[in-house]
Amino acid sequence: MFYIYALSSIHRNYIYVGMTTNLEKRVERHQSGREKTTRAYRPFELIFSEVLDVERSEARKREKYWKSGIGKEKLRQIRTEKK
Repeated sequence: MFYIYALSSIHRNYIYVGMTTNLEKRVERHQSGREKTTRAYRPFELIFSEVLDVERSEARKREKYWKSGIGKEKLRQIRTEKK
C-alpha cells in the first residue's frame, strides 16, 4: 500500500508532492528538517493524501500526475479552499 501526499509550506508558496508507505513517519521527517529538499520550506501543512493499493510502478504514475502542471494546479485549489 502506498500513499501519495502533498505538503504546503505555511510561510512560502511551495507545494511538495511525494510517495511513501508510511505517511505519518514521512511527514514527520519533512517537519523535522531531515529531508534536504524540503528543509528550507518548513513548517508544512498536509493538504492532500490518497491511499493506493497497487504496485509501486502504478503509485509512481499517480505521483507523477500530482507533480505535473494540472496536478499542481488542483493542489493549489485545494490549498486555497483550506484557508
